[in-house]
Amino acid sequence: MTELRLILGDQLNPQHSWFSRRDKRVIYLLLELQQETAYVKHHAQKVLAIFAAMRDFARQLKAQGHRVRYVKLGDAANRGSLTDNLDALITHYQAERVSWQEPDEWRLDRQLRDWASQHAVATHCVSSEHFFTDRDEVGTFFDGRKSWRMEHFYRHMRRQFRILLQDDDTPVGQQWNFDKENRKRWPGQPAAPSDRRPHADRSALWQEIVDQQVVTFGDPQAERFRWPLNRDQALAQLDHFIQQVLPEFGHWQDAMHRGEHYLFHSLLSFALNSKMLTPGEVVDRAEQAWRAGRAPLAACEGFIRQILGWREYVRGIYWAKMPAYRELNVFDNQQPLPDWFWTGKTRMRCLAESIGQSLSDAYAHHIQRLMVIGNFSLLAGLSPQAVHEWYLGVYIDAFEWVELPNTLGMSQFADGGLLASKPYVSSAAYINKMSNYCQSCHYAAGERTGDRACPFNALYWDFFARQRDWLENNARLPFVWAHLDKMSEEERQAMTARAAQLRDRLDSL
Repeated sequence: MTELRLILGDQLNPQHSWFSRRDKRVIYLLLELQQETAYVKHHAQKVLAIFAAMRDFARQLKAQGHRVRYVKLGDAANRGSLTDNLDALITHYQAERVSWQEPDEWRLDRQLRDWASQHAVATHCVSSEHFFTDRDEVGTFFDGRKSWRMEHFYRHMRRQFRILLQDDDTPVGQQWNFDKENRKRWPGQPAAPSDRRPHADRSALWQEIVDQQVVTFGDPQAERFRWPLNRDQALAQLDHFIQQVLPEFGHWQDAMHRGEHYLFHSLLSFALNSKMLTPGEVVDRAEQAWRAGRAPLAACEGFIRQILGWREYVRGIYWAKMPAYRELNVFDNQQPLPDWFWTGKTRMRCLAESIGQSLSDAYAHHIQRLMVIGNFSLLAGLSPQAVHEWYLGVYIDAFEWVELPNTLGMSQFADGGLLASKPYVSSAAYINKMSNYCQSCHYAAGERTGDRACPFNALYWDFFARQRDWLENNARLPFVWAHLDKMSEEERQAMTARAAQLRDRLDSL
């Protein structure tokens, strides 16, 4: 019996049990698809990286003796869509069975299930063997609870997998979360680590993508196109992070600095989300570093929380709430994205740096995404669906299962607080505290009104004034209402007018 086994572009795990033995009756399929380049507009480096990594993975499988059919974007036999290609390949190979690993995106899962229900060939779906949890585990854990707080789930995961625990099931260091120790502004020392990722010329592949008229944005040939494209490269980056970067990660994980795009972040998210690395091995390496005395507990716990806690948590929310989750918009925000989301050309230094870096590198770290770009988007009333599509397209590590809850839930509060306990917004004060952006900005961080006042300030206070009925009972926001109530009527009106003016001319900020 000939079996076709489909491998998607984010399923590049050479350790999957599929590959434990060679079988000439099994043909592995890797398909470069127009449908996958077009469902949103993607950053050029994202398309490049996924296709380059897929090609490398196919070469590895062939070298190991597996049968592989690789369909390039420009191949005459390429039908463009996933299911049309499957139909053609079933006929070509006279296949009697088609298998695939669980897709991580709802749209692909639905597409394959709908196709299978209408097809006579035998079909089978297996685990991707990647995550700590099953798809429905988070939903089951929170079933019947009004709020789905990550901290409760994170502690459950720590206990279940015996991570950073003492023998009596209490956390090492006598606390579960060291986040308060990980919020420092980087003063320029210690020196930011060097970037050890490999660099390779991808101009030939890029020309293939251009020839097929794939519409992208961002810089395809930037010197910073240095993403790991196979497991060996990903393991080298993991080694570098654990040995050279993790010891300082904790202190500066929320810091931002002009001219330093990466600071002390791991740069492992693309390798993780394409499954070159497993979350289990990454967590184990971080815990081992602490137990060996090579990194402080606060840094290791903060990093592990992102992988064991947050990453699994947002995936669980995604599968529990899709497809309706994608359309949530509790504040009914409808503003289109300003033009500078596609150019980075704005006089707001923090946004020019964060968006400019996103366009050049296909990367920004979580505070730039949340507290600069996302913060502004919510305060300005941008459509959360438009913000979601931009985030999904621009970031090299963005696949919908992880990006959508982070954007609509954490960043835009569009789910009304299911995921986040409060809107993650701030005035210029936070950005000034955590970065050096404000020092070279056209706008004044300390001013609320006037043409040179930082737009974040008036937008921040106007947001809470407009949404007070919706948010007044939020237990984490009493300081906001106390401050608003102390303002004079004249001051409130001035900020309302300034905010309205800003929203009317977002393109020119």
